[in-house]
Amino acid sequence: MSNWESNVRKVVPYTPGEQPKASGMIKLNTNENPYPPSPKVIRAIREFDAEKLRLYPDPTASVLVNALAERYEVKPEQVFVGVGSDDVLAMCFLTFFNSKKPILFPDITYSFYDVWADVFRIPYVTLPLDEHLCIQKEDYYRENGGVIFPNPNAPTGVLLELSEIEDIIKHNPDVICIVDEAYIDFGGVSALPLIEKYDNLLVVQTFSKSRSMAGSRIGYVFGNERLIKYLNDVKYSFNSYTMDQVTLAAGAASLADEEYFQETLHKITATRERMKKELSELGFTMPDSKSNFLFISHPTVPAKELFEALREKHIYVRYFDKPRIDNMLRVTIGRDEEMDQFIAFLKEYLC
Repeated sequence: MSNWESNVRKVVPYTPGEQPKASGMIKLNTNENPYPPSPKVIRAIREFDAEKLRLYPDPTASVLVNALAERYEVKPEQVFVGVGSDDVLAMCFLTFFNSKKPILFPDITYSFYDVWADVFRIPYVTLPLDEHLCIQKEDYYRENGGVIFPNPNAPTGVLLELSEIEDIIKHNPDVICIVDEAYIDFGGVSALPLIEKYDNLLVVQTFSKSRSMAGSRIGYVFGNERLIKYLNDVKYSFNSYTMDQVTLAAGAASLADEEYFQETLHKITATRERMKKELSELGFTMPDSKSNFLFISHPTVPAKELFEALREKHIYVRYFDKPRIDNMLRVTIGRDEEMDQFIAFLKEYLC
């Protein structure tokens, strides 16, 4: 090893979902929205004056922050935005998880949490989900340096009721609690109203899933004014210009089209409920997902075998080679015609 290499910060990186390029594929592996963004988003991008790109974007991202504040009925001072919720969450880790005590999160959850903890040298403890893959609120009644969990959880899709979330916050008044709501629009009740009651709560959301804008990278977090100020102080110490002008305009346009937003949500949730029924009829079991994906297993067909068989037919789902979930597949909800082809393959494969 070279002398300089001994000072390199080494971590095991996050592994994103595969991004295949095959034509005619069915891509159900990265929880992207199968429908396009709002027509207002497309119009905003087409009409954007490209000459403005010679100028730096607004460091406060005010056009997007104000639109979010209006849509969710909070003050602009309660909103922080970043380059996808991953950027926002990383900033939250860096800003608020600085105790020598370990932060807490589930053992089966978004696999970026332990990566950020390792990068920022944050001690952590993972708490096991129960046999039904549910978070047990009592597990979080212990001394810690912070709490974070997704709701609905990923990759399980299981929703924690708002009363249970509030119970966790009540039992952790001296640390920051983060509720990661990347999938909340697909069937849950947001913890957002609780930010008025608890000054240690941050609620993170994203445009990547329900707003069909994963390629634009827009994430945001709600919290009280003091927490948001701390986040902005850290952001401005890294990079004042985190969001480009086109993205800001597109994000604001998305928020201006509530009708389209609700329409696509309804399509996805209706397809999800249909898939639960049809997969159950084929012998699959799964938690009751409230997200835009299902986490499925079959009693006679190993998940890895099925994953590889699907891949050969250019149907891509997500397989996690990890303890407790290595016999399950995460399947994004696509368009009806895509899901019909998925079901048709399963029927043929299982017969």
